Amino acid sequence: MCLVCDAENAARLASRRGFFKTVGGAGAGLALVGSGLALQAAASSAFAKSKKAPPKPQNVVSPDEALKLLMAGNARYVEGVAKRHDFRHEREPLTKGQNPYAAILSCADSRIAPEYAFDTARGDLFVCRVAGNFANDDMIASLEYAVSVLNTPLIMVLGHEACGAVDATIKSLKDNKTLPGHLPSLVEAIAPAVKASEGKGGDALADAIRQNVILNVEKLKGAGPIIKPQVSDRKLRIVGATYKLKDGRVELVS
Repeated sequence: MCLVCDAENAARLASRRGFFKTVGGAGAGLALVGSGLALQAAASSAFAKSKKAPPKPQNVVSPDEALKLLMAGNARYVEGVAKRHDFRHEREPLTKGQNPYAAILSCADSRIAPEYAFDTARGDLFVCRVAGNFANDDMIASLEYAVSVLNTPLIMVLGHEACGAVDATIKSLKDNKTLPGHLPSLVEAIAPAVKASEGKGGDALADAIRQNVILNVEKLKGAGPIIKPQVSDRKLRIVGATYKLKDGRVELVS
């Protein structure tokens, strides 16, 4: 074979190799692109699944709407015309999660039952209860969970008439007497309200109960790093109220 023929054959072979390398590279590139698109689609699908509908869509409301729901429920309770709640059929949706429209920081007094007082069903209220309805670290942490995880738009601090915890605090401070057991921790938590309400000239117990609600509302509004920004952005509203034992009426405290 002549040298010219050898050169032509070598050129043709090199051309074929270059072609297959180009095609192979393009195929690999397409494969990578296809793989990337597949991963992106999978991620999008997973994200879509994570944004599942809440178990109670009717509870997805604004802070103001949540307060209206509470007060409307209390009006029904006062009049004795509570709704008929279908507890049986709402159990299944609530096994998948919860989205309460309001959180209540209430006294542990057995006469105060927020779920009844606001005529609510299961999954409507996130209730934290402690004698004297004060916001200590545990209560704040629980409410932070409601706000940040459950997207609860409203917190109500609910005091009540004739609160035994507040009355015991008043007597303990007045008599300079230490209460037994762990009761001094309640006195310590409620004492600021008792001291702030002194000398107002009205009913000492009623004034202290009201002041206790006011102070704890303010404490929650300033609780960082979770609750305070939500209040500033108007995604969360915090209000105070008192419960009347005689007729069950809840009155807002400004």
